[in-house]
Amino acid sequence: MNIRSLTRGDGVVIGAAVLLFIASFLQLYTVSGFDFDQNAWDSLGTGLGVYMGGVIGAALIVANRCLPQPRKVAGLDLGTVGVAFTVLVAWTMFWTLVDVPDRTNAAAGTILGFIAALILAAAAVATPLLPPLQAALVGAPKPAAPLPYGGQPQGGYGYPGAGQPGQPGQPGQPYGAQPAQQGQPFGGQPIQPQPQSSTPPPQQPSQDFSPFWFAVPVARPLFSEDGAQSPIAELAPGTWYLAVEQRGAALVAQTQDGRRGVLQDTSGIQRG
Repeated sequence: MNIRSLTRGDGVVIGAAVLLFIASFLQLYTVSGFDFDQNAWDSLGTGLGVYMGGVIGAALIVANRCLPQPRKVAGLDLGTVGVAFTVLVAWTMFWTLVDVPDRTNAAAGTILGFIAALILAAAAVATPLLPPLQAALVGAPKPAAPLPYGGQPQGGYGYPGAGQPGQPGQPGQPYGAQPAQQGQPFGGQPIQPQPQSSTPPPQQPSQDFSPFWFAVPVARPLFSEDGAQSPIAELAPGTWYLAVEQRGAALVAQTQDGRRGVLQDTSGIQRG
């Protein structure tokens, strides 16, 4: 599981679920003239069916975000099932607050439970729709300082040649630029230098694409290969990722935990 996949909206979902769980232990109603101390756990239908229903919905949303690949339950996305749970709990808590029994008043457990359920459902529904809520919850590492001319980039995750001291490196190049020296393609044999010719070599077709390592200048979302517009991960600066396929101007990239997705914005990336 990768906690770097969590968004700010997921953070709101987690906080609201904790608040809802706390509210389940507080007094639900007050009765004038009587010592009436009852919480949600005095009735399993309320404690497990309503309050814990919201907590379970939040857990499904967060788990689906952290898993390497989205999971399905009865053909439905796990996150979608979690959102449905949270909306149902908010709807139930609303009517529980409005329709209190006669001669009773809603107490802290009911009021706080409704507020928590409302925030939980709102965050679950709004996260895929609002870009501010889609930002990474865990901040990405700061990008490395610019390298001097002829400097060698520091080895990050999967950087080719990392951990092999004594080999000369070359500065990172923007995506699409020709390397200054002949190297090795990913998983291939060393390329023998070719005799120089006055005629420039023709450009290779896209079907001859070779995997390569790259880094992004700023945090950028990685989208699902099936065309869905909900980000499945976020590429962070200072980390090397593997480009395994090219689709027009986009790249199919593989993250550290093995997830694959489409990087739509490839401008300014640094090639390893």
